[in-house]
Amino acid sequence: MNLICGLDEAGRGPLAGPVVAGCVILPENFPVEILNDSKKLSEKKRVAAEKIIKEKTCWGIGIIDHETIDKINILQASMQAMKNAYEMMMIKLP
Repeated sequence: MNLICGLDEAGRGPLAGPVVAGCVILPENFPVEILNDSKKLSEKKRVAAEKIIKEKTCWGIGIIDHETIDKINILQASMQAMKNAYEMMMIKLP
């Protein structure tokens, strides 16, 4: 079975916030039409999409706080957040 993993990060711009990465594998029959730019979805649709994503997919997140970013730099923090997200997802993989 071939699996494709999607991985992305957010938070490289803010000076004082964390960097957060998310990693996900969608099942073949996943309703991709619910996936859109979360900023364009209503709160009700975001909550519904979150529930479906958490129940029907294999996912992980990684968060690196601003103190660690200051110590290791934003690029290394982003890479670590992505690694953490991937490792969390792999633990959940059936």
